[in-house]
Amino acid sequence: MKKALIVLVVLAVIAAGAGWSLSAPTRMTEQQAAALKTGDPVKGELVFWAGGCASCHAAKDAKGEDLLNLGGGLRLETPFGVFVAPNISSSEADGIGAWSLTDFANAMTHGTSPDGANYYPAFPYSSYARMSVEDLGDLYAFFKTLPSVEGKAPGHELGFPFNIRRGLGLWKRLFLNPEPVIAAPVSGNEVDQALWDRGRYLVEGPGHCGECHTARDIAGGLILSHWLGGAPAPTGEGRIPDITPVEGKFGSWSAADIAYYLESGFTPEYDSVGGEMVKVQENMARLPASDREAIAAYLKAIPVVAPTAN
Repeated sequence: MKKALIVLVVLAVIAAGAGWSLSAPTRMTEQQAAALKTGDPVKGELVFWAGGCASCHAAKDAKGEDLLNLGGGLRLETPFGVFVAPNISSSEADGIGAWSLTDFANAMTHGTSPDGANYYPAFPYSSYARMSVEDLGDLYAFFKTLPSVEGKAPGHELGFPFNIRRGLGLWKRLFLNPEPVIAAPVSGNEVDQALWDRGRYLVEGPGHCGECHTARDIAGGLILSHWLGGAPAPTGEGRIPDITPVEGKFGSWSAADIAYYLESGFTPEYDSVGGEMVKVQENMARLPASDREAIAAYLKAIPVVAPTAN
């Protein structure tokens, strides 16, 4: 009996050690970090709008220049608790103004803070992990031009066990993958490959469309086999639509219809954009027309998926 107890204790210690090691925050390799360079803030502004940064980190009803005041505070209510968007302004005391480019890139692509803590994936780093080092450098340069906003946002409101950040390291091992979701256009679709590739990059990377339009499993990870096939709204009210080329629904839209919707906010049925998509569409309207066309080309040539039960 005594020997069995000792064995159990030893196994528990080994399991705890393995869990602690596997849940450690990850960072870029030295080689990846060495490839980073502060880029062009003009190009970075386009990345900023593609990434929807203002949609979460500016004041709820901000318009115009106020969209560049990134003091945070927006409350995101989810089944796991309430996440509060932080201050990411250029304030060195309360925002990210003191971050190095490497700090910034580790946060964006690994969900790891400068002090080595795991960020919650309400910050969509699992999508941003697919961003290029050039775009990261450009975006960092643009952030450096933005106003300093004083004051820290309130903390998250999370119960046990979701308030244990260390456990997110295990979540990352399951769901953080910088590889493309869709390897190639669906066969039979005649597409401009370069245009489709650009659309894939925007949708799967900075645009993080899958974060809302893809269903999640019980751990909150995206079910990639149902990529962009629609999902329950995070707020619990309604459903976010399937944006694969499913027959009779979104699939009835032409590529030109999709591009025009992203530019103007008007559907082919002369309805207008609504809900959370309003901010997304306003961001996409700031991109070059070629980027909206690329997004449309990608969405028209991805697989249709079966509906999910959730």
